[in-house]
Amino acid sequence: MSSTKGTILIVDDEKNALASVSRGLKLEGYTALTASSGEKAMEVCAAEAVDLVLLDIIMPGGMNGIETLNKLRQTQPDLNVVMMSAQQDIETAVKAMELGARNYLVKPKSVSEILRTVNPFLELSRLSRENEVLKSQIGARDEMIGKGGAIQQLRTQIRQVASSDLSVLITGENGTGKQLVADAIHQQSQRHRRPFISLNCAALPDELIESELFGHERGAFTGAAHQRRGKFELADGGTLFLDEIGDMSLKAQAKVLRVLEYGEIQRLGGSQTLHVDVRVIAATNKSLDKEIENGAFRQDLYYRLNVVPIIVAPLRDRLDDLPLLIHHFVERFHRDNARSPKTIDSSAIRVMQSYDWPGNIRELKNIVERLLIMVPRDVVISDDVSAVLPVTREVVTEIDATSVSLQPQSNSSLQKMVDEAEKSLVLQALEANRWNVKQTAEQLKIERSNFYKKLTKYNIKRPDEDFNTE
Repeated sequence: MSSTKGTILIVDDEKNALASVSRGLKLEGYTALTASSGEKAMEVCAAEAVDLVLLDIIMPGGMNGIETLNKLRQTQPDLNVVMMSAQQDIETAVKAMELGARNYLVKPKSVSEILRTVNPFLELSRLSRENEVLKSQIGARDEMIGKGGAIQQLRTQIRQVASSDLSVLITGENGTGKQLVADAIHQQSQRHRRPFISLNCAALPDELIESELFGHERGAFTGAAHQRRGKFELADGGTLFLDEIGDMSLKAQAKVLRVLEYGEIQRLGGSQTLHVDVRVIAATNKSLDKEIENGAFRQDLYYRLNVVPIIVAPLRDRLDDLPLLIHHFVERFHRDNARSPKTIDSSAIRVMQSYDWPGNIRELKNIVERLLIMVPRDVVISDDVSAVLPVTREVVTEIDATSVSLQPQSNSSLQKMVDEAEKSLVLQALEANRWNVKQTAEQLKIERSNFYKKLTKYNIKRPDEDFNTE
């Protein structure tokens, strides 16, 4: 893993020029590679992640600079190439620019002159590389919400394993947040400043997954018009998360095993062996033991991946975290969609807690967002939830009955029962509106002055906080 400002390849048949420029660039904090011919430059660019090429135009024997430029543009069309020559030749400069060179330099006397020309292109290369990494990371960053025993145990496991470089196998049902666990391990590890790259093995056909993992050379297969780096190269120095690895083909499994054992890859269609430093975290919703018995998964790869096993509990086993999760999804929905705020009242949450959530957290998020969009009122109630979840009417009725009890008490007058019911309803409405008096009064269709009288009558005060009256 490199912490330099960028990797520059200097191509020149003059040994003194190569040594001088290379030494100067290294002193300025750059990684400097050298090649004495066009052919050698092609080999270096195929084997190394090069940000920019300084290419001499006149090189006797083999390919000259223009021919090398043309070949490089065919294999790596986005590669930054700056041409150099001892003499200014306008015609050659124009031809080089037409072929895709970024700039043309008369061989300068100092490294500082070179850097003034190439730094803007190095910055573009850096931004392009970061953008490619970020696109692969979309959706990865999120929070693990909850305070229950299951989530606390999970956080402890993450802290324990994050400090090492051991392979991790995360198992759990679909929608439980396995990628969040992998991301949390990466963020708490020494690799957190390097890329976190993810690949869903179930989302790709067998003929494409190897290209995604290891990259390919131009012409490696039909449609491979350009060279492409794979996920292992993009994750170099960081973490690669292989989701649903139980769906990976046996051929790809064998190649992943080789990377885990030797840290080596080859792009499809290529002959160069590339070395990568990648921590692999895998996840699956399948029983890999059964997959091994059925001949669908390699036992040796399983042992390599399952150094540290982590099991993510389904949502039905952590229903005590449901209110926190619902609040999180409500807040995020309002923030991301700039909609007027809505709340989900306690009776609606209790109905949700009576459901077993086969789709886990992913299903919960979808249901919350559907309720926030489809319910026309500011407060989502139990009936709204029962309309979108397969819960029985008896469950909703039972939950609603526990919200306000009008069962006669011994020595209780009718007025006292009515007062107790009214007080309970006011408290529920205040909680649903986060103790906003104005909103609660409007929801209950009571004049605010009368509502304040009821608060006084029932001695209702928000614990440890003042009322929000706006």
